[in-house]
Amino acid sequence: MTTIYSVALLGVLIFVHELGHFLLAKLCGVKVLKFSLGMGPKLLGKTVGETEYMLSVFPIGGYVKMHGEDAGETPVETDRQRSFTAQPVFKRVLIVVAGSVFNLIFAVVLFSGIYMYGVPRITAVVGTVNENSPAMKAGLKNGDAIIGINDNAIKFWDEMTAIIHKSPGKTLQIKLENGGIQRIVEVTPEAKPSKNLFGEQQTVGLIGITPKGGYQLVSYGPFAAVYHGALRTWDIIDLTLTAVVKLFQKKLSTDTIGGPIMIFQLAGKQAGEGLMNFLTLMAVISINLGVFNLFPVPILDGGTLAFLAVESVRKKPLSEKVMEISQKVGLTLLLMLMALALYNDVYRLVTGQALP
Repeated sequence: MTTIYSVALLGVLIFVHELGHFLLAKLCGVKVLKFSLGMGPKLLGKTVGETEYMLSVFPIGGYVKMHGEDAGETPVETDRQRSFTAQPVFKRVLIVVAGSVFNLIFAVVLFSGIYMYGVPRITAVVGTVNENSPAMKAGLKNGDAIIGINDNAIKFWDEMTAIIHKSPGKTLQIKLENGGIQRIVEVTPEAKPSKNLFGEQQTVGLIGITPKGGYQLVSYGPFAAVYHGALRTWDIIDLTLTAVVKLFQKKLSTDTIGGPIMIFQLAGKQAGEGLMNFLTLMAVISINLGVFNLFPVPILDGGTLAFLAVESVRKKPLSEKVMEISQKVGLTLLLMLMALALYNDVYRLVTGQALP
């Protein structure tokens, strides 16, 4: 079943990406010769109009083959104006960027659906209180519901921790309710070292409590769901770019990079935990795919955008030799990255290391 889930996940995301290129090419009047899901030899194919729609052997990618797209290819005279290279730069930019844009839009759609269905949020009810902690000294106990901090109404655990983490050494007025009785206590969070998502040390405020564990399914209306879906997508874009910067700064280990095996494992795991978890993973990978493809590396969409930017300045395209060398360099870099990801995947399998 894991293989089925993984192929479905990758297949959908590849289809969405290539659909973006395909539709924008059609809208811009470019002749599309092939639309393939998968790479390598053709398994199945059917020609409709001027386009052959294909299913290829290896489900690790896909492509849209446009007329006159390859360097050195000379379109026949009757179709010259419908070739990719004959289009003005701005149209080619739209076609190239469309794949990533569709991936990001798809993520927004997925997240919006998840928010409409309902997102589980942990309620702000105290479970355990640590010995000699600020919370214990202030009189917090099991079953206390935190309903306010200073002038902020509180309902969920993450709302509470967001305030407390930012307030080390600051006295907070916390409003509690237990058994219908309300009371207000003063608590001063202690400054404690903690690690952020990237494993970096930081100082946060803590009062020494853990949640009781109850949660509430919070659903949103269509407009609010789209807003939160777009916001979540933007947060993950920001997180992805931050992670890449930290990789180059050597503040984040390359051990966190994963490849197809990790995706297969994650897909199976999240599918086993429910449809919403699986769709969340699909949205996150869709964002990563969209962002990664825009990196200015030859052979990726971002590399093509870089070539088009140079062309717009020079008023003529780069020479075929420069393009060919750049593509080889890009392919080498991509293969090196894939080799590292595959090594990490195999190492995690052999050692039983947890997924990042």
